[in-house]
Amino acid sequence: MASELCKTISVARLEKHKNLFLNYRNLHHFPLELLKDEGLQYLERLYMKRNSLTSLPENLAQKLPNLVELYLHSNNIVVVPEAIGSLVKLQCLDLSDNALEIVCPEIGRLRALRHLRLANNQLQFLPPEVGDLKELQTLDISTNRLLTLPERLHMCLSLQYLTVDRNRLWYVPRHLCQLPSLNELSMAGNRLAFLPLDLGRSRELQYVYVDNNIHLKGLPSYLYNKVIGCSGCGAPIQVSEVKLLSFSSGQRTVFLPAEVKAIGTEHDHVLPLQELAMRRLYHTYHSLLKGRPLLVLWLTAAPPSVCRLLTC
Repeated sequence: MASELCKTISVARLEKHKNLFLNYRNLHHFPLELLKDEGLQYLERLYMKRNSLTSLPENLAQKLPNLVELYLHSNNIVVVPEAIGSLVKLQCLDLSDNALEIVCPEIGRLRALRHLRLANNQLQFLPPEVGDLKELQTLDISTNRLLTLPERLHMCLSLQYLTVDRNRLWYVPRHLCQLPSLNELSMAGNRLAFLPLDLGRSRELQYVYVDNNIHLKGLPSYLYNKVIGCSGCGAPIQVSEVKLLSFSSGQRTVFLPAEVKAIGTEHDHVLPLQELAMRRLYHTYHSLLKGRPLLVLWLTAAPPSVCRLLTC
């Protein structure tokens, strides 16, 4: 296996390959053959999925200076090292399904990065330097242990797809509404109790998924004309305990949804809206105008409903 690996890397070096596939090799360490001498100067895409890597070499950028895409899906990497920040041409970084606990602040130096995938790890927070990724278009941080989102995330002006499903988020920062390019936002399976009122105001945002947030009982009005996923939100309604309201017209009776609950009974007296308004006006100005001629003039011009109120 080792000889075959060395041969594969040697051929890639001699023939100046731009793509190198080292998936499913049961690698526990980064191959030394990749790092010896000048490395692979022409390599642009490195695939090392489903191995057993636990770390990345500090001289990775020195040996692979032209790397554009790095796929490390399904390994055992615990820390994204500082050296990652030196891969200045990197546009795609996939570290999904690892054991990540820490992402170093130097990740903010990847100014060309467009796609960052950190799903299914052990992350409790992300560094604020993520906000320095001005070209970032896709960020997948689903299935982690995040309590909050990066405080400067709204500075990722190119961000189009944000996935934070299955974390421990209690709220969504209002500054997230400032993302000008965001088209799809998925926050399913968190602990959200409310959403910012401005969420959905942007015309670019078209898809919002908040499924299975059991504490979430309402949506901002701006989301009503978007594509929404919200199944499993709010406490379930026990229809058997709710008196269904209805209204009738002729021989037809229409029942209202179970969510519309009765207030009081059908025998309770409800004042007309005009009368409620007039009563409020009367009590507001009564103390100011009491005993003054102006009150008499105002009453002579008032509608009959107000006059009836004064005699109550």
